[in-house]
Amino acid sequence: MSAHLALTQLVPLAAELDKNKVTPGVLGFVVFAVMAVAVWMLMKSMNRHMGKVAFEEAPDASTATGKPAETATRE
Repeated sequence: MSAHLALTQLVPLAAELDKNKVTPGVLGFVVFAVMAVAVWMLMKSMNRHMGKVAFEEAPDASTATGKPAETATRE
């Protein structure tokens, strides 16, 4: 019942639509779609490039030798 009520309220709003009003139209949709595809391709490329990165953090000097950090840096 609520869907029917919503439709009856939206029909008068559609009739009041100004025909002289400028809307994005098909060109706006095409530009938006092209930008969405471009962002998708950039994200796909970024994921591929990030997968190739081999990052290994250097071990901390204090944990590698078992000595406190102050004495490990003086050696």
